[in-house]
Amino acid sequence: MKTLGVIILLSFLFIKSFTLSGQETVTKSLNVTVYNSDLGVIKDVRSIDLKKGISQVRITDVPERIDPTSVLIKFNGSVIEQNYQYDLVSQQKILEKYIDRDITLTSNKTIIKGKLLSADRIVLKEDDGSLIMLPKIDDYQITVGALPEGLITMPTLVWTLESEKAGKQDVELTYQTAGMNWHAEYVALLNPDDTKIDLKSWVSINNTSGATYKDANLRLIAGEVNRVQPQPPPGYAYDYRKAMAPEGVPPQFEEKPFFEYHIYNLQRPTTIADNETKQISLFDANDVKVSKKYIYKSGDYYYNRGKVAVVIEFENKKINNLGMPMPEGKVRLYKSDGNTIEFVGEDMINHTPKDEKVKLRAGDAFDIVVEENQKDYKKIADKVWEQSYEIKFKNHKDENITIEVERNLGYNWEILDSSLKYDKKDAQNILFHVPVNKNDETVLSFRIRYTGS
Repeated sequence: MKTLGVIILLSFLFIKSFTLSGQETVTKSLNVTVYNSDLGVIKDVRSIDLKKGISQVRITDVPERIDPTSVLIKFNGSVIEQNYQYDLVSQQKILEKYIDRDITLTSNKTIIKGKLLSADRIVLKEDDGSLIMLPKIDDYQITVGALPEGLITMPTLVWTLESEKAGKQDVELTYQTAGMNWHAEYVALLNPDDTKIDLKSWVSINNTSGATYKDANLRLIAGEVNRVQPQPPPGYAYDYRKAMAPEGVPPQFEEKPFFEYHIYNLQRPTTIADNETKQISLFDANDVKVSKKYIYKSGDYYYNRGKVAVVIEFENKKINNLGMPMPEGKVRLYKSDGNTIEFVGEDMINHTPKDEKVKLRAGDAFDIVVEENQKDYKKIADKVWEQSYEIKFKNHKDENITIEVERNLGYNWEILDSSLKYDKKDAQNILFHVPVNKNDETVLSFRIRYTGS
């Protein structure tokens, strides 16, 4: 019978996920804390039946991406030695360890036996000394006698412990692992006149650590935690799977300050499967007051691209149905046209404390045209020069608008004249409020004098 690929038949028995001299350990509690920076901290409390004195414990359900140098073990005794074994079973590794040993290849037509000389392109030496070379082995099953020494089926922590007493006791295992991350996502629905939004927040937890955490107490840490970055394991590839968020789930996290960060505690146990993206509701806030602004940054082509930005702004305050720490994440804006809900833009927000403003750039205004020109440049005297600018705003909308025009002037400046009043924001920046009537245009002009030191 033709096989679909190469199958290696091994004569060995799989051991249980976690063992102690053949006895099973029992997980009593599991706590998982996930950070924004590819980091998970696992606290696993297990009941283990230890004998007095020295014994060996094998924990074989740890994640593939565990940092073994971060392991902390607490129990009534001491740890003499810890080894982290991670040479996992694969077809190539088994064949490499069978070099100069006998293997058997079987197909529906023939059986080939011999001593393996090459594992990359199969080369066998038969008993009479002749060589068999098989550049393709897709039609063969490969049979070896046993699992080669040193290869294991899953990552394993091996402890040599010295217990002060015999019997069952709680052993607390704490460690860090890569491959765990979380981020917040927000969905905002604008009302018809762009004065309020309904805001829903989700958290997405990504787990590619190489382990599943069943019925765990989940915590999320929001904030910038300083870490010394290790090099990623060679050959590791991320595998993200997308998950759609369920509708109508109430907020399930309790938030509290912690050190210089914020903790979000999930109020129920949850299972975090390997290679999974899990989404959980963080909060819902309705009727959040917002203001829509048109912003143009004069002289900043990177920001403008010749357009006027449309910005949605709101205050993260309790009086505005918010007033909670908002983790960093993407905010997607939607609005109904009367028949269907359409996407109107998205932006990223940083970690935002309560009582601070949130600004979202939705996109660029279609019906507002800008023409900016430098009209004049004069050197008046040594280290004194003047520049004049003219900015024309054309409003093709059927409503009157006001455009906030920001200009960075640098240092040692003086506005000699301006067609509109301005506010001095700080030592380098000024702000104009430019009214433009519907289907009309407004010209802003100003002259600046610079003096060198």
